[in-house]
Amino acid sequence: MLRAKKKKEEEAAAAAAAAAKIDVDGGSSSSFSVEAGEMEKPHDGGAPATENGTVSIMGIGGKSVKAAQSKGRRRQPAELRIQKDLAEVELGTAATLIFPNPNDLTDFIVEVSPESGFWTGAKFTFTFRFPAEYPHTPPKVTCQTRILHPNIDWEGNVCLNILREEWKPILDVNAIIYGLLHLFAEPNPDDPLNKEAAELFRADARQFERVVKQTLRGLSYQGHTFERLL
Repeated sequence: MLRAKKKKEEEAAAAAAAAAKIDVDGGSSSSFSVEAGEMEKPHDGGAPATENGTVSIMGIGGKSVKAAQSKGRRRQPAELRIQKDLAEVELGTAATLIFPNPNDLTDFIVEVSPESGFWTGAKFTFTFRFPAEYPHTPPKVTCQTRILHPNIDWEGNVCLNILREEWKPILDVNAIIYGLLHLFAEPNPDDPLNKEAAELFRADARQFERVVKQTLRGLSYQGHTFERLL
């Protein structure tokens, strides 16, 4: 009898310890983790915060990250929608999100690494700034990396229809980044922001490719200087 009673007490203690571990490691905490291959939603509205402000998504970076809970401030509807968008991003190794201010989801950086097109192998930095009216108004997306591209001008303005007249509230961060990747894969010289680049592309696509490769190696073009990206 004593031996059976002792065994039951040991089993109860083990079960309690296991329950406590689940609660600490993955139950009611205010953080979310990003493991290789998936992104989990914040449990109770914490903003994505990581070491050095970088959030690794869909396996990019290969590290688990945790978010600090924002205290004392009620999140606005635009922030809640952005948080939902971020939880649904699915971009493989094509993009990395960086949050300079981990508690501000309305202003962050997206580093895009094109996997096809003339700019393959380089990395380009875009800033995403969301208005309070988002998702009814699109974010302002600007390329911070100097680029020779028919649809991105020298100031970094981006010609992407879904950021202009074709924007709809159903569109999200995922759609915008895919739109940017599409611009790298299939530039459109018939709707240009950079007329110099568009004219060169229309006149001779092979020459355009050669010039793009030169700019990616840091060579200048018609007085415009470029960062070495390859």
